[in-house]
Amino acid sequence: MSKRKPNILLIMADQLAPQFMPAYGHTTVKTPHLDSICEQGAIFNAAYTNFPLCAPARYAMMTGCLPSNIDAWDNAAELSSTIPTFAHYLSSYGYSTCLCGKMHFCGPDQLHGFAQRLTTDVYPADFTWTPKWDEPDRIFEWFHNMDVVIEAGTCLRSNNLDYDDEVTFQAKRYLYDRARERACEPFCLVVSYIHPHDPYVTRPEYWDIYDDKDIEPPAVEYARVSPDPHSERLRRQIGIANASLSARQILNARHAYYGSISYLDAKVGELLSSLNETGLAGDTVIVFTADHGDMLGERGLWFKMSWFEHAARVPLVLSFPAAIRPQISNGTASLIDLLPTLVELATDGKGHDYQAVMDGRSLLPQLSGIDGHDEALGQYFAEITTEPIFMIRRGSKKLIAGDSDPPLYFDLESDPKELHNLADNPKHKTEVSTVVEEVRARWDVEAIKGRIIESQRRRHTIIPNLIEQNVSWDYQPETDASRTYIRNNSELYQIERRARFPSVK
Repeated sequence: MSKRKPNILLIMADQLAPQFMPAYGHTTVKTPHLDSICEQGAIFNAAYTNFPLCAPARYAMMTGCLPSNIDAWDNAAELSSTIPTFAHYLSSYGYSTCLCGKMHFCGPDQLHGFAQRLTTDVYPADFTWTPKWDEPDRIFEWFHNMDVVIEAGTCLRSNNLDYDDEVTFQAKRYLYDRARERACEPFCLVVSYIHPHDPYVTRPEYWDIYDDKDIEPPAVEYARVSPDPHSERLRRQIGIANASLSARQILNARHAYYGSISYLDAKVGELLSSLNETGLAGDTVIVFTADHGDMLGERGLWFKMSWFEHAARVPLVLSFPAAIRPQISNGTASLIDLLPTLVELATDGKGHDYQAVMDGRSLLPQLSGIDGHDEALGQYFAEITTEPIFMIRRGSKKLIAGDSDPPLYFDLESDPKELHNLADNPKHKTEVSTVVEEVRARWDVEAIKGRIIESQRRRHTIIPNLIEQNVSWDYQPETDASRTYIRNNSELYQIERRARFPSVK
């Protein structure tokens, strides 16, 4: 392990299923820049989100805590300022911490330990997107629907393109500023993109990378699966039954998704180029991950909010040639493991005496081959359900269980497409019962349900006031125009000289 604290560049995608990356076996999608990270890094082949929805997944990653331990109930739940994040811990070890892009913080605290934030968020920071378990059949106007599949195709501009172009520009400027200022302290820069999240549209140059004949249809059609209650609720809520999707529309959505991944890869390539040009690459740990995946038509489902593999698994790659050898780790991991891993990298393996619940475990033992864990725990409390749903992946077996829905239990080694529910097999009755009982022993389901409903009711009481009073918690990036570009606070050619990189000797 290098004695100098390494820089950390954490690159995060949104709604990227690893099944659509070449490093995870996909043969059509083209991601040369991500491939270069993977070739030099440690690839976690069985990494999971801890909550298949944006904000709770990110809160879990930032804090190392399972969602139920930090009240991360849904996409409008507030992350308490009293809970330390990896930005807090790394700051205490002398890191300059910076967030560029999406993190979906809800509430007035929009930093959560970051000393700088370079962009606003792409999503609102208020409570409007709060589910309502008191009205289980209600469909909110902000909820996912099939329009984004029906209207999939090309575009020249979109919200997501505007956002990620800005994120890339600001992140590159940050890296060049570090080099121009010759900053001595290590940095932790989080660059978080919205791509390839729906809507399923992409610019023509990324669409044209792929031919229609190369776009694979979903591997598992709806007709091949035994319907489960949660999936049927999800289909109803997003309006699949009313959409009558054609094969052409499904292909277009997948085509655009592939293009969006290649667009994301191009943005990553710009970051890597800036790292190399500034001379920072050799001292920088690169982490690449996502908050959750996308069903993308598999099993007749779209988006996330499900514990099936395309929604639940995430890419996870750590690249640091100075200390981590290229390898593939098949041990199960999850996003909450990132915090203790980053802290160990920052402390030369010493770790930290955490003053809060720490559910995550460092991934460095997995990479050393000594004593790594092989487990991922997941929870879901948001839309589509009215009770907590839990996931346990341990070894090759995965359990999905709630109180009312019958359990789903799969052996992913022999059944990677999750077609055979072992909970229906009498031979596995004892095994399934043991894991279901573990869920009930580990989590007080009724107590969690009560906390969720109470939180929803409180927030729905507050929402009208926020709207009426025009309260906004959306982050406003701070810029000082008086010190930007050329101003009369210094001699012209001193300003020009400072801004030039490489510097003039």
